[in-house]
Order: sequence, then structure tokens, then C-alpha cells
Amino acid sequence: MKIALQARGLTARLGQAEVLHGIDLALPRGRWTSVVGPNGAGKSTLLKALAGLLPRDHHGGSVHLLGQSLADLPARQRARQMAWLGQNEGSAEDLSVYDVAMLGRLPHQAWLAAPNAADHAAVQQALRDTQAWAWRDRVLGQLSGGERQRVLLARVLAVQAPVLLMDEPLANLDPPHQADWLELVRRLVAGGTTVVSVLHEISVALHADELVVMAGGRITHQGLCGDAATHRALEAVFDQRIRVHRVQDQWLALPHLVSPMSPLSSPT
Repeated sequence: MKIALQARGLTARLGQAEVLHGIDLALPRGRWTSVVGPNGAGKSTLLKALAGLLPRDHHGGSVHLLGQSLADLPARQRARQMAWLGQNEGSAEDLSVYDVAMLGRLPHQAWLAAPNAADHAAVQQALRDTQAWAWRDRVLGQLSGGERQRVLLARVLAVQAPVLLMDEPLANLDPPHQADWLELVRRLVAGGTTVVSVLHEISVALHADELVVMAGGRITHQGLCGDAATHRALEAVFDQRIRVHRVQDQWLALPHLVSPMSPLSSPT
């Protein structure tokens, strides 16, 4: 199996606190892997470390992207090979939707060069894929949270990178647009793209090919989403407060009351 991203002995600190503890991880190419776990598990920090976004003096270990050391890759080459969507990302509020998406083409453009036909085609396709094409001339500051998130996703898609890292990509998206995102990811993976996402929506994460389950800055399990062992690890990391069920040919993570409440007594 070919590997898209590999980490060996990965550590990370936020301030004085170590939040990743010697992580070894291999993520396959052309697959969708979701990273899940409780709050404070280190999911977002892991994704930033894999993307090379942590200060050099705040992490240790090594990361390889498509077989090459991330530390040795020139910034422009890395930006063409791996696209990043972070939490609560900002952009210039007075930029048009089209221009925000065009930022994704910067790694492909010469310094101060005007966008070419390939750039415009990539941006148009990305905005259509995220259903943002109709308001391409509006400025970012006029958009709702969900609309904004779709534009930022379009910027990532416009890179046309073989590896996509997305931290909470469903933030502010309503259920229909979450379903659209899911369909889009499946199309990308079918075309050979590698997708790695951090998700709080566990039932959506269970649509991935693989889950990486985290707790306390460590990986407790990595496995196929349909495996019983993955379901047990998922339930355990959330203290048995969820149960994984198969409903109409898909896996769902549903709340589970450890100590069911007593029925309300009838008034006397």
C-alpha cells in the first residue's frame, strides 16, 4: 500500500505542555481518513503537525509527504502537493468570492503573474463543486458562516493538490451541505486524492475509509470504519457515551446513556 503521509515519533508542545506523545502514523494514498476523539485529544495539533504548520521548536519527530521529508520540501512544492483548511480561517473581508478561491492557485503561479486559463478553470470548478459559483462576485464579508466555509473549501479545492488536510470542514454547514461535502470527498477520493479530516460529527466520520481514534495526545486505534474493533475503540474513547449502529447500510454513532434516568413520576 502506498503511503501519502507518514509520521515517526511525532511530538508537539503548546506552551510548556506536550500535547502529542511520540506518534507513529501512516495514512494511505487515495483514501479518506478521519481523525476523531474527545475534546483535547490532540486532533487539530496532529493535523497541523502533518501539514508542517507548527513552529520548528515546538515539535519533534519526522513527517514524510508522498515519500519525501516534509522538512526538506521547498514551500512552493509543498503547497502544490498538500492543501490545508483550518478551523476559523480568515481571509480579507473585502475580497470577492472569486478572488478568495483564486488564492488557492498561488502555488502554481509565477511571482506577480496574472492567472492563466488553467487557473480560471480550476477556480470555476471549485466554486461550482461547493455551490458558490452563483455569488462569485460578492465580497467575503457579506456571507453567512456556512457560505463563507464553502468559499474557503473552494479555495482548498482550487489548489488541486493530491493531499487535502481539513480541520472541522463541516463547521457552520447545515445538514444538506454536510451531505454535499461528503459526496464531494467521495468523488475526490475516487479520483485518487488523499483526504484527511478532523471531524466532531462522528456519524459523518464513519463514512470514511479509515478512522484514527485519539485520546490524550496518542493514537488509541487506527482501522477500517466498518470493523467491529474500530467501533469498540470509538465507543471506549468516548467513555461508552456513544454506540455505533448499522442503520440502512450506514454506520451511525448515537448517544448512549450510561445511567438511564428514571421515568418521571406521575403527579399525585
